[in-house]
Amino acid sequence: MDLSKWRNLPLILLAVGGIGALIGLLIPGTRTQFAFSYLTAFMFFLSIMLGGLFLVIVHHLFDANWSVPIRRINEHLACLAPVLAVLFIPIAVMRERIWKWMTIDPHHDHALHSKHALLNESGFFIVAVLCFLVWTVISWALRSQSLAQDRTGSYVHTKRMRVLACIGVVLFALSLTMGVIMWVKALHHQWFSTMFGVWYFAGSVWLTLATVYFITTCLKRMGPLRQVVGRTQFYFLGSLLFAFTVFYAYVTFSQYFIIWNANIPEETFWYVLREKGSWYDISQIIIFGHFFIPFLLLLRIDVKMVFPIMAALTVWAWLMHYCDMQFNIMPAFRPEGFAIHWLDIACMAFFGGLLSKIWILWYFKYPPFPQKDPRIAETLGVHVEPVSATRVGAQTHPA
Repeated sequence: MDLSKWRNLPLILLAVGGIGALIGLLIPGTRTQFAFSYLTAFMFFLSIMLGGLFLVIVHHLFDANWSVPIRRINEHLACLAPVLAVLFIPIAVMRERIWKWMTIDPHHDHALHSKHALLNESGFFIVAVLCFLVWTVISWALRSQSLAQDRTGSYVHTKRMRVLACIGVVLFALSLTMGVIMWVKALHHQWFSTMFGVWYFAGSVWLTLATVYFITTCLKRMGPLRQVVGRTQFYFLGSLLFAFTVFYAYVTFSQYFIIWNANIPEETFWYVLREKGSWYDISQIIIFGHFFIPFLLLLRIDVKMVFPIMAALTVWAWLMHYCDMQFNIMPAFRPEGFAIHWLDIACMAFFGGLLSKIWILWYFKYPPFPQKDPRIAETLGVHVEPVSATRVGAQTHPA
């Protein structure tokens, strides 16, 4: 598979998107639009980083063997955390343009007053620092141990990664929930939802599984993963994608059903806003495009191994997740309805170009898959005689 013609795409996206975003930032009339477009793109690509981190963690938690060949893909995705921390700086600088509660006196707003312990400027920065610190430490520690395992093959590194995963899964859940509450849910600070963190988690892993499927197929056809990736990896990636399609739909519908059925004004206003204008059309696109189409398509087992179909589904997953980010973020800025602005495209291109370029540099700098993982032989279907059995055989049948 010749991908040389796409070699310069990340740099092109980075340059064109960066210039467009910079123009939007410098023009006074588009700065608020830039802030929301930038936040939408940031939350979109944060999903992929967090999804990659989760897949690495569960790989170690469940001691999976099928995911060993693709672990390095997810490790590099997870290690984009410090890059995203730097990219968060413009959001922090423009915070008063994005979050209305930043400029409201909590004594004049009952909802803000009741949440002021978290929704304050100090809380905003503390949450941001803690989230990126947790994600960076866990992801880089896991990759460091993984690369050390490549050099020595020692079981010590395998054990350390399992311990890190046990600790990391708890910190991951808490930090993801706090981050998405502070950066997305707090756009409407009056709103209440106990399922918002799970919603973002489900959509993030769903998007990442589709992305990893596409990357894995490309790397297999290019050569780096040709000898270690087979039908098993594609089948399980497709099966997990199917599972998270259902899980995302369940969480999203449950949030809507519980809030709408309770009929409390402090909660239902969030949905009322999104049933006005073209936001209603986007909600219908999400219902059918984010659930029904992938669900019906992935019901067949053989489809999970057909690359043209899965490649189209990957592009579709990116489009649906972006619609989801727009649906949850943009009504706070544009309540009248959905509209794509050129800054939306510029910010997405900038993030996509920069992060993909860094990921590619990392991937080809290190071994493309774990070299001395104790489960790699099992993954490849190779039987390795245990050391203990070899020693017993040597003692029983001396030369």
